[in-house]
Amino acid sequence: MTASAPYCGPAPLPDELWRAWNLDPALLAGLGVFAALLAWRGENRVAAIAGWAALVVAFVSPLCALTVALFSARAAHHLLLVTVAAPALALALPVARAVPAALSLSALSAAMVAWNLPRVYDAVWASDAVYWLLQAAMLLPAWAFWSAVLAPNAGAEDTFRRALLTGGLAGVMGLIGAVLTFAPHVLFFQHVEGAALWGMGALSDQQLAGLVMWVPGFVPVAVIAGLMLRRGWRQGFAG
Repeated sequence: MTASAPYCGPAPLPDELWRAWNLDPALLAGLGVFAALLAWRGENRVAAIAGWAALVVAFVSPLCALTVALFSARAAHHLLLVTVAAPALALALPVARAVPAALSLSALSAAMVAWNLPRVYDAVWASDAVYWLLQAAMLLPAWAFWSAVLAPNAGAEDTFRRALLTGGLAGVMGLIGAVLTFAPHVLFFQHVEGAALWGMGALSDQQLAGLVMWVPGFVPVAVIAGLMLRRGWRQGFAG
């Protein structure tokens, strides 16, 4: 991929989407090395496969190209990394558990907000290096966050703390979703033509991205936080 076009570009037409696989040799080599690492060091085979498969869907499958056309696909791409790939990888190969989960959450939140700032998005669109820097800035803190939050053998107090932090992540998703849904004008003009190819207005696509952040993003994470809170409450009474 060159810097003259966004990574995974150009935007595919609807009837060409199934052919829009990203076969970047460097990416495929990196995924191959990572698969070997997971096979060697992974603690949970099912989670390792799920986490690796989520990365393949995010960066190799036609979803990658669709993010060039639709900002709503970009939102789905982010959720796939943060709420599927990262927790699966955390179960398979925990990282940075010594790093406070609050710090990981802060870094993750900053990266997610940055992705939705128009000037930052302009830079991501124009540079493959910035694109991968922002992807890493989101995935790595998410991996560390879920590694801490999903660590076993938590007492009641620690479970309450993890529940609050998970609720914080849900809150960040809800806030981003609200901004995207209720913004009165288009924020990301890069998707005007792509949305038109898919029979949508750019503002409608942007609003759909907000709903993606709310429904499959905010709601499941908020439910997880609630379940953690319930478990901590029960542990407190049991103790």
